[in-house]
Parts: sequence; structure tokens; C-alpha cells
Amino acid sequence: MKVESTARPGVVIITPAVHTDPRGSFRENWQRERYAEAGLPTEWVQDNVSFSRRRVLRGLHFQHPRPQGKLVTALRGEILDVAVDVRVGSSTFGRFVAETLSSENGRQLWVPEGFAHGFVVLSDDALVHYKVTQPYQPGGDRTIAWNDPDIGIEWPVSAPMMSERDAAARRLGDFAPEELPQFQP
Repeated sequence: MKVESTARPGVVIITPAVHTDPRGSFRENWQRERYAEAGLPTEWVQDNVSFSRRRVLRGLHFQHPRPQGKLVTALRGEILDVAVDVRVGSSTFGRFVAETLSSENGRQLWVPEGFAHGFVVLSDDALVHYKVTQPYQPGGDRTIAWNDPDIGIEWPVSAPMMSERDAAARRLGDFAPEELPQFQP
């Protein structure tokens, strides 16, 4: 397993070891001791799987209070996965990391608590799995506009398909500080 830091403290890229032979391949998607050694969570409360078609954009989602950390893996297809720091008081507030995850590259993105998460499907379809550290809380679910110019994500699609809720989302600057997680040094 290889763990790489990103430009946003706490967000890391994980590349599990892949074992291939003429039959195909095998990889451990998560193993408690290895992930603990890397400083990543070992306690999960929920696993989610989404299926999406090309150009579907999901996000940018976060929860407050009770923020979720997410370990994201593309089981099939390819996505551009994005994490945005939404912690008030953080030196990287409003900045993002984007990483291509695919069934071929086997990479995972660890999105810590206090970050918004979203992705867009680059392949014909994608099956995305994410382990989360807190259960889904409908009353605390928040969405940031995917095209917020203050964040400046360069999505590789100009007219994504998305839910009505995602399409109507507010810009990060429109959230009151109490609606956002606080940075904990």
C-alpha cells in the first residue's frame, strides 16, 4: 500500500497493492492494521455505493454537525474525485484537491471530516464505494455549488447531469460560519 500526501493537509491518496496474474487481479481495499499504521481511520459506521452514468456530478456534499470522513474508491469506471476544505479557520479553507480514481488505477481518496466531497463520472458509468465515519444525518446534510467560482474547480464537463438539490446549491461564501465545521488544530 502506498500513501501519498496532497496539497490539503489530511487529504491523502492511497494506492493499495494489486496482485495480477493471467486470471485477473486481486487487491485489499481496506485492512485495519495497514490503514491504522498510515494514520487513517479504522472505525467505520456505514458503507455507501453509488452507480452513475457519464457526466453525472454528485456533490459537493458535507455534513454539519457530525461531519463524515470518507474513504472513496471507484470499483468500476473512472471519476474525478474532489475534496474541498470547508473548515472555518483553516489555512486552506475553500481550497480543493482533485484526483482521478478508477477501477484500473485502484487509487482511493481519503476525505477527512470537515471537507466537502463530490465527483463527476468520466467513463460510460461508474460504481463508487465509500466508507464513512459517521452515519448520514439528513438534517445536517449540506451542499455547495459545484461551480462556485471562489473555489475554482476545473471540472472536465461543462454541462453535468445532477440532482435538483445539487443544481440549486449555494456558494461556500453564502454559508454562515455556524453552518460550517470549525478547524481544530
